[in-house]
Amino acid sequence: MSIFVDIEKKLGSFWLKMNFEAGEETLALLGASGCGKSMTLKCIAGIEKPDRGRIIVDGVTFFDSEKGINLPPQKRALGMMFQNYALFPNMTVEQNIRAGTKREKDKKERQKRIEEMMERFGLRELADHYPHQLSGGQQQRAALARILISTPRALLLDEPFCALDSHLRFRLEQEVREVIRSFNKTVLLVSHDRDEVYRMAQSIAIINGGRVENLGSRDMVFADPKTVVAARLTGCKNISSIVKRDEYHVYAQDWGVELITAKQTGEAVAVGIRMHDIRQGRGENSFHCRVIEEIENPFSYTIMLKPGDKEAGTSFGWELDKESWRRMRADTVEINIPPESVLLLTKGNCCE
Repeated sequence: MSIFVDIEKKLGSFWLKMNFEAGEETLALLGASGCGKSMTLKCIAGIEKPDRGRIIVDGVTFFDSEKGINLPPQKRALGMMFQNYALFPNMTVEQNIRAGTKREKDKKERQKRIEEMMERFGLRELADHYPHQLSGGQQQRAALARILISTPRALLLDEPFCALDSHLRFRLEQEVREVIRSFNKTVLLVSHDRDEVYRMAQSIAIINGGRVENLGSRDMVFADPKTVVAARLTGCKNISSIVKRDEYHVYAQDWGVELITAKQTGEAVAVGIRMHDIRQGRGENSFHCRVIEEIENPFSYTIMLKPGDKEAGTSFGWELDKESWRRMRADTVEINIPPESVLLLTKGNCCE
C-alpha cells in the first residue's frame, strides 16, 4: 500500500502545490490553519479536483490531469473521517454502519460484519441510538466503524480529535492507535497539534503556505525541523534571527549573544533553542542571565531569562521541573546551551 501525491490547485491568491509519498505508515500533515492540509485530503478523496497533477493509491490512478482521469469518491474506496464525523443524522448507529457495507452483496455476511464491528467498538447497546443521542467519543467510534467496515484502501483522518476535551482525546487516541495498528495500511493524519502528531505518526510532513516544507521520520523532523515555521510547529518557543560570524559561530540578534553551533550555518537565517535543552551551569554557550519572569505550569516552571544586564532584546524561556527550580531559585542564573541543541533554521516557504 502506498500513496503518491503531486498536485496543484489555485484558490484565489492561495496556491496549493503538494508533493509527497507515504507507504504503510501513518504520515501526519502538520501545519497551521489555512495552510492546505484539509484541502489536500479532499483532493485525495475526490471531494475537490486539483487543477493539475497525479494522485495514485496502491497502484490505482485516482487523478491524472494529463490523461483525463478523475475517479469519483465512491470508486476511490478511501475511508475519510471529517472533523464533525459526518454521521447521517436521520440514521441509527447500526444504520450508519450498514451504509458502509454497500459493496457486500450477501445479506447474512453483511449483518455478520455489522455485528462484529459494533462489538469491536463497544456500540452494541447504542445500535438504535441516533447521532444526536451520542457523546463525542461515541460518535467517533461509530464513524470509525462505518469507515472500516467498507475495507478502505487507506484512512484519511482530518483533525479527528479537535472537538474533544483533553481527557477524552487521550483515551480515544489510544483506541485510534489500535485501529491504525490493525489496519496495517496507509493513514494520513491532518493536525495542527504537535503532541498529537508525535504520539500518532511515524512520519511527518510540515505544511506551510500550501507546500511541504519538511518531510521525514517523526524523530528526524523534531530533532532538525530545518525551517522557522517547522520549528514553531514542533514546539520550539525560543527563536532568534542571526548574523553569521563564520561557519560555526552566529550572533543571535534577539538575545544579544554569540553562539557556537555543532553544524555549519549554511543558509540559516535564525536559530532555535528548545526550552528543555537549556542546562544549568558553565559550559559551551554559557551566559549569566537575569530572571525576568517565573511562570508556573502544572508540573514545571518556565523561567524567562535575559543575558547579562541588557534591558533591550527579547527574553527566552527555560523549562525545568518544579523541584529543580525551587532548589536553585535566584534573581540571576548561569545557563549553557550545548552546540548540538542549537537548531539552524532557514527561511522556508515564508518567514514572519
